[in-house]
Amino acid sequence: MPLIRILVDGYSLLHAWPELAPKSARHSAVARDALIACLEEYQAALGTPITVFFDGQSGGLHGRTRSPDPRAVEVLYSKAGQTADDLIERAAYRFKAYGEVLVITDDHAERDTVQGFGALASSCATFIAQIGGELNQVHLDLKAHNRRERDRFQRDRSR
Repeated sequence: MPLIRILVDGYSLLHAWPELAPKSARHSAVARDALIACLEEYQAALGTPITVFFDGQSGGLHGRTRSPDPRAVEVLYSKAGQTADDLIERAAYRFKAYGEVLVITDDHAERDTVQGFGALASSCATFIAQIGGELNQVHLDLKAHNRRERDRFQRDRSR
């Protein structure tokens, strides 16, 4: 089955990635925005939809942040009385009928739970390395493309 969605435990990933928004608290809006921007870049390179979940009660937030761009990362906040883990488990269970889902978290119990539903699970460190590798490859591909276009333009101009 193809990978149809990546589900990210937002605060778990933020705590594992201190280089992202290094001067900001891990639960701050600045850190969340930096994470979402990085995930949007990764999603654009990969093509697989990403949903990131945050515990909403810590910031007084809840519900869904929806961008008008369908290619944007979906961001969900838990309501009072529920956790991001609850939302991730529900999503992993519901998506299993449509294909494979990858859950990103450093919570071992959460990984065991979603794997019990048939989802794939990965540590935050592994995912961070994947993001770095993919975005580096995109950068190299873009650099090579620009070099080819520059060379083609110069050849056309010299004729």
